[in-house]
Amino acid sequence: MGRIIFYEDRNFQGRYYETSSDCPELTSYLSRCHSCRVESGCFMVYDRPNYMGNQYFMRRGEYADYMSMMGMSDCIRSCRMIPMHRGQFRMRIYERENFGGQMYELMDDCDSIMDRYRMNECQSCNVMDGPLADVRKQPHHRGRQDDVPEARRVQELQGHGI
Repeated sequence: MGRIIFYEDRNFQGRYYETSSDCPELTSYLSRCHSCRVESGCFMVYDRPNYMGNQYFMRRGEYADYMSMMGMSDCIRSCRMIPMHRGQFRMRIYERENFGGQMYELMDDCDSIMDRYRMNECQSCNVMDGPLADVRKQPHHRGRQDDVPEARRVQELQGHGI
């Protein structure tokens, strides 16, 4: 089980709120949140309430001023604990909507599907085994992040391509 502590100000200052579970609205506990400490587990944090907006993956560590580190435009407003997965994972990506066109299967971390598979676009995907896929719009784990179990069309990813 994970544990994360949110602080109102940078450098772990001000009031704090500690949780080991999902929190759809941090402003119920803090007026703002500008730093956090992940003591165990992994969490997805969001810059809008109810798990909306830009999201960032946080693993064990201290984030004294995560806004400048991650380019986050606003403070953390909600978070979800990411369950630990032990074992294999497998994801299929397709060049067309509705799982059409050329299909490739991923079984390991991939910095850039465009480079690895020479794909111009990825229009749908399906996670076969393991947790949700951490899908980024830009290569090398940059840009907006979406957690995806399955998407028949890129539009299902809140308007963001893979």
